[in-house]
Amino acid sequence: MIIDLKDAGKYFGAEQILSEINFKIEDTDRIGLIGANGAGKTTLLNLITGKLSADEGEVIRSNKTIGYLEQNSGLTSGKTILNEMREVFSDLFDIEKQLKEIYGEMSATNPDSEEYRILSSRYARLQTVFEQKDGYNIDVKINTVLNGMGFLNKDRDVIVDTLSGGEKTRLAICKLLLTAPDLLILDEPTNHLDFKTLMWLEEYLSTYKGALLMVSHDRYFLDKCVDSIAEIYKGKLKRYKGNYTKFRHLKEEELKFLTKEYEKQQNEISSLKTYVEKNIVRASTSKSAQSRQKILDKMEVMEKPTEYLKTVSLSFEYDIEPVKDVLTIDDLKLEIGGNLLAEHLCLDVKRGEKIAIVGENGVGKTSLLKALMNKFVYSEGSISWGRNTKVSYFEQETTELNENNNLIGEISDAYPMMYEQEIRNILGRMRLTGEDVYKKVGNLSGGEKAKLKFAKIMLRRGNVLIFDEPTNHLDLPSKDNLDEALFGYTGTLITVSHDRYLLNKVPDKIIELGKNGLTVYNGKYDDYLRQKEQEKKENIPEEAPKKEAKENSYYRSKKDRANELKAKREAERIEKEILETEELIETLQNEISLPEIASDYELLNEKCKQIEENQDKLLNLYEQWDNYN
Repeated sequence: MIIDLKDAGKYFGAEQILSEINFKIEDTDRIGLIGANGAGKTTLLNLITGKLSADEGEVIRSNKTIGYLEQNSGLTSGKTILNEMREVFSDLFDIEKQLKEIYGEMSATNPDSEEYRILSSRYARLQTVFEQKDGYNIDVKINTVLNGMGFLNKDRDVIVDTLSGGEKTRLAICKLLLTAPDLLILDEPTNHLDFKTLMWLEEYLSTYKGALLMVSHDRYFLDKCVDSIAEIYKGKLKRYKGNYTKFRHLKEEELKFLTKEYEKQQNEISSLKTYVEKNIVRASTSKSAQSRQKILDKMEVMEKPTEYLKTVSLSFEYDIEPVKDVLTIDDLKLEIGGNLLAEHLCLDVKRGEKIAIVGENGVGKTSLLKALMNKFVYSEGSISWGRNTKVSYFEQETTELNENNNLIGEISDAYPMMYEQEIRNILGRMRLTGEDVYKKVGNLSGGEKAKLKFAKIMLRRGNVLIFDEPTNHLDLPSKDNLDEALFGYTGTLITVSHDRYLLNKVPDKIIELGKNGLTVYNGKYDDYLRQKEQEKKENIPEEAPKKEAKENSYYRSKKDRANELKAKREAERIEKEILETEELIETLQNEISLPEIASDYELLNEKCKQIEENQDKLLNLYEQWDNYN
């Protein structure tokens, strides 16, 4: 056991945020913590870490270590990236320093003397501790984590304070991973991470030896990394076995059951009340009516079950069916200020297709969507829309919203013939109700602006949806609702999204945007990953999409394929050499612990020298291997 909360409660002023929290975290637990904004997730984390004390109940902590990455927190220091990471292993560097000092003393001492024997024995003890804590692999560990978290090409001597906010956050994750606490707490760790880094982090956490407690709005990440979900709702905590997808199923079943029980109780209450009203004044049945009234008085009335967290109600419909060939992109070239983003973009989109566009940051995904909407001037190629297409566009930014309007005014400007009650109805579906409808658009939160944009899109009734990061700013239930709405939509969808859960549910094609074209992968996100992995294994050169009217395929040359094969063989050679070097280091480390070697100064000196040389060689091999992966 690491943490045990027993009937814990917390107040802020007169308001109770958490009540009767019973939550135990064992050594190997992997828990996802979810709840609406303001539900008390951060408060609970602060109770666990000791930043706050409980007002009710108790919080029992073992002597296990806890590491906590707060949301959007980053490292701030005058140290270099490398020195910041090496700080984690300061105790091992102290041991290494002592070993060097003892080694120096031994070199100046008679090998046959008692002093030398004492020094040799002390050296062996420290050497054992150093090996047990994997001291020889410190730099390997640091490089592994830094490379995985996106710092592969970053100079390790850069000062931390000069990094961007996102880089500082990623660096804070690196340091926490290297610290390897018994309980690792991560609050929204997927912010600022691209697909490649996310996949590396998921793989790393899958083998993490300690307990994990994570707050995240990334449903795919939760599915990959946790085996139970702890939900905070109305100040109470309930734990569910399984990942996020399993939690959703259990939650739906729970809601169905509670609804049946509520309806059953309401029928019973109605029946009892009717009997009491009819019989309380009759002498013959008054006693029986009083008995039923006592049952009513003692009954604990169930609260009416509501939809999970009362989420938004999205649905997308249209009136006109477009032609079969909805969109044709022909040899498009995207540039910004003379800088090439991507070229040779060719794509045919058919009616009813659901397409997701993915690619590295900065390759031009948003620019492509804007080009489709005539909001971005492309330098070459053409974009042709089919007849009867009506496009609804959700952009990342909110430039299409009038910051000075209130919510009703914003809808009314776009649809002047609508009555106010109709406007209130559509806003109500977005959970924008009451006095909120008179808020200025400029004062809305990111989530509220997203809901307002969705309200306008539903009213537009487009048969083509173009969505740019539609799940940004949405809570988990709203994301689930959006997934369902898009899955059931019968029109055409073109979306850019980093939400892998959505990408794994909605699209029937994943299209990868690169500098030299678009590559089509049939299926959803996991299918896309499998196909990419297969390509990597088989060294199959990627193709740009083929057009029926015009062939525009771009294959790698014979020379390119030969170079790829050569690189693959070189990577295999380096990998083999890494294994051999690691085995040699382990053998040498075992040898210097032997009494006959520890007592022989010259032989010990030679073995230590060999270890250092092979450690340097191993680091160099790892760097070479990274260049091929």
